[in-house]
Amino acid sequence: MIQAGRSFYKLTGSGNDFVFIDTRTEPAGYLENTETIRAICARGSGVGADGIVFLRQHEGAKVAIRYLNSDGSIAALCGNATLCAARLAAELGIVDRDQEFGIATDSGIMTARFRHEVPEIDLQPVDQLDECFGAEPGEGEMRLGFALVGVPHLVVLCRDVERAAIVDRGRELRHHPGLSHGANVNFVSARGGRWRIRTYERGVESETLACGTGAVATALLLEAWGEAGQSMELETLSGRALRVRHRLEGQRHYASLSGEARIVFVGQLAELITTAS
Repeated sequence: MIQAGRSFYKLTGSGNDFVFIDTRTEPAGYLENTETIRAICARGSGVGADGIVFLRQHEGAKVAIRYLNSDGSIAALCGNATLCAARLAAELGIVDRDQEFGIATDSGIMTARFRHEVPEIDLQPVDQLDECFGAEPGEGEMRLGFALVGVPHLVVLCRDVERAAIVDRGRELRHHPGLSHGANVNFVSARGGRWRIRTYERGVESETLACGTGAVATALLLEAWGEAGQSMELETLSGRALRVRHRLEGQRHYASLSGEARIVFVGQLAELITTAS
């Protein structure tokens, strides 16, 4: 049973939702236990979230985060969680939103800023991108590529993401034998002059409403395939857009991600949340 009284923040980034817990003065303790994380993130019986984020102190950055998926597994980076961390850090007065600041993640320190009140982060350079992943395209699919954007991503260019079997096909590709640690799987297609993206997320093991690092991986591969330029918007399942700007210097891709990040509510964990027996 989870001890009552621990405060938390519920945030959302384009539909990707997170429970944030401030551990700068009070350690996470039992809250880092896998079963506890699953109980908190469970929809219908817990707070409900795609993952839990621990806000921490860091010597080399204004703020640091540790992100765990709803199944309790650690993810080195979550783009939308990092955007939400920027928002929460500004609201808590940890950072000055008029100046750039660093956010430390398990994938390195990201530079963050606010542009017209919208958070933007600069990701670590991407130097692992494969325009042709070794899997045969399925029905309605045109090509597959791979990119390591803090975490591994497959990108599937489709004729129509609305017709894609996101969960079934996503689960199949997520466990492809060519991926030593699995991957998130992003399906993308163009419609009416807009790119639409849907994601099967590793660690959540289902479709999520948005994926920030997936949007970056998709933008990089679309440009590599000659389908898009170096600045683009991707419409997520939530209907909100993630914006990616990127450039190539030598063999390394430098990308920035921006999008919605807002506090939904502030609450306290109560004893009504129980871990599995």
